[in-house]
Amino acid sequence: MWRDLAERPLVIGHRGAPGYRPEHTEAGYRVAFALGADAVEPDLVATRDGVLVLRHENEISGTTDVADRPEFASRRTTREVDGNPLTGWFTEDFTWDELATLRATERLGALRQHSASFDGRYPLLRLRDLLDLIEAESEEARRVIRLVAEFKHATHFAALGLPLEELFAAELAAAGWGHGDDRIVSESFEPGLLDRLAAAGIRGRRVLLVEDVGAPYDLVAVDGSAARRYDSFVSERGLLGLAGRVDGVSVGKRRLVDDATGSEDDAPVRRARRDAPLRGSDLVDAAHAAGLSVLTWTLRPENRFLARPFRRGTARAAWGDWMGEFTRIMDTGLDGVFVDHPDLGVEARRALAEG
Repeated sequence: MWRDLAERPLVIGHRGAPGYRPEHTEAGYRVAFALGADAVEPDLVATRDGVLVLRHENEISGTTDVADRPEFASRRTTREVDGNPLTGWFTEDFTWDELATLRATERLGALRQHSASFDGRYPLLRLRDLLDLIEAESEEARRVIRLVAEFKHATHFAALGLPLEELFAAELAAAGWGHGDDRIVSESFEPGLLDRLAAAGIRGRRVLLVEDVGAPYDLVAVDGSAARRYDSFVSERGLLGLAGRVDGVSVGKRRLVDDATGSEDDAPVRRARRDAPLRGSDLVDAAHAAGLSVLTWTLRPENRFLARPFRRGTARAAWGDWMGEFTRIMDTGLDGVFVDHPDLGVEARRALAEG
C-alpha cells in the first residue's frame, strides 16, 4: 500500500510545474512529482471525438503551436464560450489524433522565459496519459499522489453533446481508477457539474471553485442577471448551505490576503452579517465549521502576481517576497494551495511549521 505522506496544507502542482516547464506537459508533471507535489491539477476540456485533454482552455492558440500549423488555418473561428465571444482554435473542432500532432507552449512565456524556452518540445496530453503518469510515479515513490481535476466550461461542452462528467467517468473506468477512489478531487466553477459528478457515481471529493466576482455560468445560463453570485457561496450562510453538497471550496488568494496591506481582512462587519462574503481566516474558520475544506489559487513568486506589500522592485517577472505571501496565506489554516513552483510551496509549508 502506498503511504500518504502529505502534510497540510496540500501542495498542488498547478497544471504541473509551469514555473519550470510549459503547463500540462509530461515534463511539467514529472517536475512537479520530483519537487514534492502532493497532488497535480489538470484542466479538462474535450475533443470532437470525446477525448478529455489537458489544456488551460478549450481555445488553444495561447498554449500550443496551432497558429503556426497551415494545415489547421481553416479551423480558426469565432464562437461564444460562457457568454463571451472568442476567436481562435477550439479543442472541440479537433479529433485527438489531430491535437496529438501539436506541441505545447508556455501560456505565461513573456514572464517565464525559462519555461518558454521549452516551447515546441512536448506534445499535448490526454487525461488517460496523466493517470498513467500518476500511477507510475506513485508506484516508484511508494506514496499517494492525488489528482485534482478541474472541469472547464461544462455547460458549453454539454450543449455540444460532450458531457464532461460522463467522459470523466468513462476515462476513470478505462484506467482502472475506481469511482470512489479517494485520490480524486473534482473541482468546477459550475455547481451543477459537481452535482452531476455525484449522480454519475464518482464519489471522490468535490470542490466548488469561487471566482472573485460574477456568478457561475450554469446558473447564469438559467437565471441570467438574477443568477446567484459567487460571493454568496462564501458567506457564513452560503458555506453552511454547501455542506453535504460539496466537500470544499477553492477561492482566489485575494479572498485570503488583502492586496493593500498584505494582512487578513477581519473587519467585524464581515463577521457580523451571515450573508456577507468572508475573507481571510474568517472564511477558513467558517468553512471548517461547516465541514468544508478550503483551497486557494494560485501562489506564484513573480511580482506580477504577488499582493502589493510583497512585491520587490518594479520588474514584473522578478521574484518578490514570495515566502512572506505564501506563509501568510498558509497561516490562515487552509487545507491546500495551488502553486506553479511546487518546491516553493513545500518550502513555505516547512518554514511555517518551523516558525
